[in-house]
Amino acid sequence: MARDSQAALVALNRFGFGARGGASGDLVNAASDPRGFVKAELARPFGVLLEAPGLQSTPQLGQAAFAYQDQVKQAREAAKAATPTEAPVPPAEQKPDNQLRRNLSLDTVMTEIAGQMAETKPADTKPADAMKPDSAPPGAAAPAAAKPAQPLNVIQKIFRTEALARLQRAMLVDCGFTERLVVFWSNHFCISASKGELARMWAGAFEREAIRPHVLGRFADMLKAVEQHPAMLFFLDNQQSLGPDSRAGQNRKRGLNENLAREIMELHTLGVGGGYTQEDVTSLARIITGWTFAGRKGQIGAPGSFAFNANAHQPGPQVLLGKTYEANGLAQGEAALADIARHPSTANFIATKFARHFVADDPPPALVARLRDVFVRTDGDLKAVATALVDSDEAWMAPLTKMRSPYDFLVASGRLLARVPEDPGFYLNSLNLLGQPLWTPAGPNGFPDTAAAWAAPEGMKLRLDIASQMGARLGPNIDPLDLLEFAAGDAASAETRRTIERAESRQQALALLLMSPELQRR
Repeated sequence: MARDSQAALVALNRFGFGARGGASGDLVNAASDPRGFVKAELARPFGVLLEAPGLQSTPQLGQAAFAYQDQVKQAREAAKAATPTEAPVPPAEQKPDNQLRRNLSLDTVMTEIAGQMAETKPADTKPADAMKPDSAPPGAAAPAAAKPAQPLNVIQKIFRTEALARLQRAMLVDCGFTERLVVFWSNHFCISASKGELARMWAGAFEREAIRPHVLGRFADMLKAVEQHPAMLFFLDNQQSLGPDSRAGQNRKRGLNENLAREIMELHTLGVGGGYTQEDVTSLARIITGWTFAGRKGQIGAPGSFAFNANAHQPGPQVLLGKTYEANGLAQGEAALADIARHPSTANFIATKFARHFVADDPPPALVARLRDVFVRTDGDLKAVATALVDSDEAWMAPLTKMRSPYDFLVASGRLLARVPEDPGFYLNSLNLLGQPLWTPAGPNGFPDTAAAWAAPEGMKLRLDIASQMGARLGPNIDPLDLLEFAAGDAASAETRRTIERAESRQQALALLLMSPELQRR
């Protein structure tokens, strides 16, 4: 059964998030039909969608964010108004800390609000009870003014709700292939939650609305959904881009912001060296002027929803990649995106990145060519591309040399330990520590996708620290050798078995298992 176990290990680790512990039987099921086990999830397209209590649409979240910002502003103003004013003191008697005392209430408010934005779970904030004048004991001094109530940090609450829903889905799915596809495309079309409150509020909704519905659909549809989503428009500042000759551009004396246009061509579709020029970037930037989202006043649509602002759109036809696009408003940009999605450079860029993610940092050229041909032949059918990947011999023959990213590692560990989180705090904090904060890459190119990026000594030391914490907490009640059977069975190396058997304690053995190649490599 060794050969079947090896294929099952590839099925679970290369294409999924690893085997679940307990009575799941994932390794046995995968061993019986490895390719069929992986492709089974592709037959359930609606299983990619994510719905859970507390998850709201982008416009609903936008309105909640705007309301929260208004509450914070009101709290600051209330704190400032509550600060007592003091009679002027002659210069000779003025104390040096008077100004500090006058600003204390406002500083306290802002410090607490900033503290709530941290990744750790914010403490429940309760407004101080104001003592009524007639309730004070005789002779007591007049009570101080009540501290203004703090607004609940809805931004952080929503972020944690979205994170928990994503983590729970990853822990519960059979193989995890479609969830891995979601992670891949979400990183390909990434935004960063560190951009601001709206980006943090919208990060999960962006993935649910623009990525998940199209993971097994057409690339062109995903591209359109991504570039028109308020989260992407906000992340790359397209709401600030005005056609120089548009009514808004002339009135405000402002022009183009090329951020979104550049990243569409460089990172989302054609890739570096894909045949476009700086003039093409500028032309695409003109074409997508007016692509924005409605603000808090809702003048051009429901607050937080995508909107096309004709007054900001650059008038006239535009030439992009040698083709002229006539001036027809929103349709001009949609036509341009549809053509870019079908460009040969896009097919090659996507096929290469797809194979690199799932198979090897230096993917087999024959596999890249096959995926590229499928992409072109099916007009960007992503389910067909994913199926071609699973059907390829290269994907099963290549050794498991890819290093799991921090997110993959934490999810794989949670699955093996049969731990479905009820709170995302441990995972969010661990991701921050390991350098892959959820939905928060350092730039628009996303998190790195090579083994070397995640195998640095410092990063591995931090993984060992986290594995040791899990071992100390769970090790006494778990047999690591049983978990090794769940994870790899006969495919586990003799060296891994010996290492676990020679551990000084179950806690240490569990930590060593979590750090083994069977758990770290994919």
